[in-house]
Amino acid sequence: MVEVTLDMDAGPTPLLILQSESWEIHVWAPLKDLSRLSEIREATWPNRRSLQAGICAGTPVFWSLTTDDQATLLIGQDDETWDAALLIPLTTVDAIAALTRQPP
Repeated sequence: MVEVTLDMDAGPTPLLILQSESWEIHVWAPLKDLSRLSEIREATWPNRRSLQAGICAGTPVFWSLTTDDQATLLIGQDDETWDAALLIPLTTVDAIAALTRQPP
């Protein structure tokens, strides 16, 4: 399970915090970029498609659907030469997209 927190007051750009029992990652991203994650089902890795949304450690973050129920979060120069990757449940990506649609 991955806990999702969207901190709108973290700075000039919202902070997305993803946490599991063994890791935590921070992604800085405008809401309009995070809202594009609702299109993740069209960004399939077998077709070499991804969505760029956010910055982590000063590096772009790419999101891609890996299987029917998992997405991959890729952190690096691009979605082919990334430095770090995490598999997360597709339900987590759906939760992120839903948070961007909630009124402030």
